[in-house]
Amino acid sequence: MVSTVRIIGAPMDYGADRRGVDMGPSAIRYAGLAEKLLDAGVEPTDAGDLFIPRAEQRDPDAEQPSGGNAKFLREIEAVCRRLTDVVAESLADGAFPLVLGGDHSVAIGSMNGSATDADIGAIWFDAHADLNTPETSPSGNVHGMPVSAVLGRGLFGDLEWATTPGIREASIAYVGLRSIDERERELVRNSEMTAFTMADIDQRGITAVVEEALDVATDGTDGIHVSLDLDWLDPKTAPGVGTPVRGGVTYREAHSALETVSRRHDRENVLRSMDVVEVNPILDEGNETATLAAELTASAFGKRIL
Repeated sequence: MVSTVRIIGAPMDYGADRRGVDMGPSAIRYAGLAEKLLDAGVEPTDAGDLFIPRAEQRDPDAEQPSGGNAKFLREIEAVCRRLTDVVAESLADGAFPLVLGGDHSVAIGSMNGSATDADIGAIWFDAHADLNTPETSPSGNVHGMPVSAVLGRGLFGDLEWATTPGIREASIAYVGLRSIDERERELVRNSEMTAFTMADIDQRGITAVVEEALDVATDGTDGIHVSLDLDWLDPKTAPGVGTPVRGGVTYREAHSALETVSRRHDRENVLRSMDVVEVNPILDEGNETATLAAELTASAFGKRIL
């Protein structure tokens, strides 16, 4: 059982093309995250937010990789290096690291920190594959690249701060993909990663899919990282995200998925770290998406109806 959760805010929006996700950590806290974690039976401590300068104070093209396109790469490196250290310190202190984003590029830091001196698997709850590289990305937005970054694909292979040897392709499982560009589709098909689309969830049910994803991520690893992008849910349920895609999981499917993760952790002690990303309060309705993020996080730590 997880007994202590350390909340780490990473209010970064360098990786996205719409402003607002830097306010995500505050919105999730305001939605009662700490209280919901207490109700789930864990003790939350709040480490506050990493200091991250505003994007307007930085040049997005200052550190573009040769032969590629990755906006704000220098700033993302600085944040992810700090986040890697903070997550690793949390684990060393015996506290579960819960990272609140921010855009999804924060997962580069949270996964690297979790994989310090460990081999980890990952469950990627997301509408998108996030498998572009600076060479393939049409936008240069790094929140579409974190999986490639940690695997050292493309130009990321030369960036030691981004790549972790502690995670293998075969230990990554996507759950709920539904918006993938043609190049990413080819990359996923030719990789050792396991990908479950929304069609798989429709046909097999969310519990069966998540159980199989957990089998993949726990096979031969020291634990798993869960990355929860709120655009995984249908935008009617989670409107406050920057890249909404119709046809996502429902409110109950999302809770069932995180409850399935929690039950596996109760049996096998597999959950090692988690990040919750892409909540954009500017686009939200009554803090609905942030509240859902807090609720789903509590489900991952054991909150139940009964």
